Amino acid sequence: MLTEHESQFIEKVVNTVLDRLFLLNSCVDEDLVGMRTRHQELELLLDVNSVDVRMVGIWGVGGSGKTTLATSLYMKISQHFQNHCIVENIREKTSKHGLTKLQKNMLSVLFKDEENISSVVEGKNRIKNMSSRRKVLLILDDVDKLDQLEALAGKHNWFGSGSIIIITTRDEHLLKTHKVNNVYKIKLLTHDEAVQLFKRHAHNEEEPVEDYETLSLRVISYASGLPLALKVIGSFLYDKNKNEWISALDKLKEIPDPTVMHILKLSFDGLEAYQKDLFLDIACFFRFRSSDDAMEKFEACGYHPEIGIKVLRQKSLITIVYKNEWGNVFDMHDLVEEMGHYIVRGEHPKNPRKHSRVWKDEEINAMCLGDAIMENEKTEALEYIGSHSDDPSPFYKLVSNMKKLRWIDVLIYTLFWRSGGPTFLSNELQYIKWTGYYASSFPKSFHPIKLGVLKLFDSSLIELWKGCKHLPQLKVLHLEMISLQSTPDFRGLPHLQKLTLKSCPMLEEIHPSFGSHTSLEYLNVSCCPKLRMFPTIAHMRNLKTLKLRECSLKDGEIPSGIGELSNLKELDLSANDFSLLDFSISQLTCLKVLKLSFCKNLIELPDLPSSLVILTANFCMSLKTIRNYKWVSIVSLNGTNIVNDDERLLQSMHEGKAIENCPMLLVLPGLEIPMGFTPPLLEGNRYTLRLPENWRNNFSGFLMCVVSENLLKTSVTQVSSGVSSEDDVVWVEKSLVDFVEQTSLQHEGNPLVKFTK
Repeated sequence: MLTEHESQFIEKVVNTVLDRLFLLNSCVDEDLVGMRTRHQELELLLDVNSVDVRMVGIWGVGGSGKTTLATSLYMKISQHFQNHCIVENIREKTSKHGLTKLQKNMLSVLFKDEENISSVVEGKNRIKNMSSRRKVLLILDDVDKLDQLEALAGKHNWFGSGSIIIITTRDEHLLKTHKVNNVYKIKLLTHDEAVQLFKRHAHNEEEPVEDYETLSLRVISYASGLPLALKVIGSFLYDKNKNEWISALDKLKEIPDPTVMHILKLSFDGLEAYQKDLFLDIACFFRFRSSDDAMEKFEACGYHPEIGIKVLRQKSLITIVYKNEWGNVFDMHDLVEEMGHYIVRGEHPKNPRKHSRVWKDEEINAMCLGDAIMENEKTEALEYIGSHSDDPSPFYKLVSNMKKLRWIDVLIYTLFWRSGGPTFLSNELQYIKWTGYYASSFPKSFHPIKLGVLKLFDSSLIELWKGCKHLPQLKVLHLEMISLQSTPDFRGLPHLQKLTLKSCPMLEEIHPSFGSHTSLEYLNVSCCPKLRMFPTIAHMRNLKTLKLRECSLKDGEIPSGIGELSNLKELDLSANDFSLLDFSISQLTCLKVLKLSFCKNLIELPDLPSSLVILTANFCMSLKTIRNYKWVSIVSLNGTNIVNDDERLLQSMHEGKAIENCPMLLVLPGLEIPMGFTPPLLEGNRYTLRLPENWRNNFSGFLMCVVSENLLKTSVTQVSSGVSSEDDVVWVEKSLVDFVEQTSLQHEGNPLVKFTK
């Protein structure tokens, strides 16, 4: 039996050996590009010194270095654990050998347990029983199903104090469902890291021959930080001369590397059918495009986009980024996009007729120049922008032979060929957006019962179709047609939710069946000056938005029944000729927005509903009275004659909104500061107001007025603790009163409020 002194000596020797092994293992990551920083970030999440059991996921796109990061960290820290194991390629091994085989192998490595396992349940119990008192380090690599995690590391309490389980996966949802402690999103290589990694695989020395520098940068750009692509392409080019490099890189433009595509495609293979279609549409048509614009198309095609897009994001196939000018747009890694194109082109990369999606104008033009009358059973989605000078007839023939087309988006603007059209349109169509449809009618055989969205712009159609066409799936109908004289019979459109009739100067009446439509939620009839026949809309109880702009509506011509639209939230009657609203607007208890600008004959507004938030009545030259605006937050009356009523208007808004701590905005005509504003009156381009330390005591907000005389831009900026936000308002000769509530200023420190003109 060992003495205490001998035990301490042995423990000291063991610790010394472990420390030396640690130094040896820690050198492993020295040879791995960019790994030191990623190790540090991951170790913070792992909290190696904690006594708690930690499960941490490493998540990212295929080929991004998840396994490399996990295994290199394993080499670095494994000596601190009683038992440790890496279970590699779980996705592949599960499909080949099953979960019991994985469980047995894991127990064998961890505990030298060689007993057979007859079922997954038995394996779970044995893992739990043998691990619950041990400090274990476990790497579960390339997990793609929840049952894999449940079989190998079901719960935290399966493992002893201080255990760490690291899971690599492409599916973020899987990690969250398993309730891991943290998720680490793998970072792709920076430019410098990518250069370093590529050099190690493509050259026999650290620095490449100078002649290869430009070619190397082509590979760096192509790989976009994906380690897998840099390794595969670099290794392929290792013993090649310069001409062979050039040839290989030119080939990559046409035919992607199959190894890289195979690894990336594993994420695609795990999708459901509708998710695959959704991904391929985004990869081929919608990268860098507004996600809001695409959603309507996806809904029409039955892609269930709300859940489908979430799944694609969780699997690292797409991202959604914010662009100021476009809002939210779809994005993805360059090689993931290329993988989508690779799948679509399949075994026929040079023959777009055999592709399910055609998105490049040059390919469509080539198809038109070829045999346009050849029947096409492959193409399902088509997007095309025609040239001003090209005869569209070959394109019409091409479309007429696409028998399986599901959606089409066409833009044809031509001054020379404003007649003709396709002789056949696929009855499989679910979405149509067509600018420049110059045929006099749709093909007689066209009965698209699956059609969900129909949008026509600059069309020569006088009517959509004769009689009642049954389109049970149609939810969106948008018509901007200079020749349209009447609308279709709405009895065949039972599920219509959104109707737009815009810039139809010849439209005189809306079909009487429209009045009994109950499913409509959005109605926009604008710039239709000849429209006189408008059915009652009293039965449209689901209507939330109603826009009747620039229709020359006079007194008595406003559609009856507006006052009964109990769910209406937005009403826009701008640029019409009536002098009063002949319905009880106060009964619209859900109304949030009322727009009446450029109603030059409007004299007064009746009592407004307490739900109203925004009122705009700019350039209503005859407007003299607004009865009740106490609860309105934003009022814009520029270009009206309501000048002497500003004090009452301001006081009423303040009484209604200041108590609720809500922001207010009031725009009035005039060039003077309204009464009620106490000194100091500030002049000049900029003024900074420094508040005292006790500024929050008995403080409800700021009341600011800015007078702008013939200025194009006036801004009010609030700066607090280094946080700055600026809203720009464009006007000419306006007074702006803006109430800034206290809650918007709840930052640490003393704020500075700047006024800039």
